[in-house]
Amino acid sequence: MGRIMGVDYGERRIGLAVSDMSAVLAANPLSTLDRKALRGAPEDEVARLAAQWEVEQIVVGLPLNMDGSHGPAAEAAGEFAVRLAEISGLPVKNWDERLTTVVARRVQVELNIPRGKRRQKGRLDRTAALLLLQNYLDYRATQGSAPGEDRAPAD
Repeated sequence: MGRIMGVDYGERRIGLAVSDMSAVLAANPLSTLDRKALRGAPEDEVARLAAQWEVEQIVVGLPLNMDGSHGPAAEAAGEFAVRLAEISGLPVKNWDERLTTVVARRVQVELNIPRGKRRQKGRLDRTAALLLLQNYLDYRATQGSAPGEDRAPAD
C-alpha cells in the first residue's frame, strides 16, 4: 500500500493532505491551492502533486447536506473527483466530509490560531483535508478495504 491523498475541494481553495507510506496516518497537511492563482485546471495541479508524493489513491471530500442529500457543493466535488480520476489515472473515491471544516475551526480555536487572515484560511483547508483523510483511514482500518467501502460513493 502506498500513500493516499485527501482533498478538501472548495469553490475558492482546495486543501490537500497525504498519508504516510503505510496509509495508516494522515501524516502531512500538504498545501492549499488558491483556485484563482492556478494557471490551469485544479485537477491538473492535484494530479501533479499526487505524482510528486507517489500517491496511489485519492479521497475527495464530499460535502453532503446534513440530511445526506447532494447539494451544489457535493455535485461540484463529485464532478471534480471524476475529472481528477481521468487526469491522474488513480483511483479516486468520494468520502462524506460533513463537519470536517467545523472540527478544523475548533482545532484552530483550541490552538489559539487567529481567524480571518488569508494564511489561516489556507491552514483551515489543509486541516480539513487532514481530518477527512484520517477519518477515511480510520474507517478502512476498522472495516478493511473491501469493495463498496465508501460511505458516499461517486455516482
